[in-house]
Order: sequence, then structure tokens, then C-alpha cells
Amino acid sequence: MAESYSGEAYCVKCKEKRAFDGHVEVSNGRRFAKGICPVCGTKVTRILGKA
Repeated sequence: MAESYSGEAYCVKCKEKRAFDGHVEVSNGRRFAKGICPVCGTKVTRILGKA
């Protein structure tokens, strides 16, 4: 079961923090929340910390 995440991340294209819903992935011992910017459709990523 994939863990979900709801919060804010910085969108590089919009240059603003945007609220998004996404999923959590683990890579190299780090947890990342990945989703899509609701305004422009660009992928956004937020580092959550070590797993």
C-alpha cells in the first residue's frame, strides 16, 4: 500500500509554494513526497526526511 501525502511544495515553474496531493517514495534512505502542481501541471517534490 502506497503512503499518500497532502501538503505544500515549491513549484519551480510557478515560483510559489503550492498545495498538492501526492504519494511517498523512498530512495537512498530518504522519503520524498511527489505530486503534480495543480496550477501548471509540473511535477513537484518535497523531501520529508529519513525513512
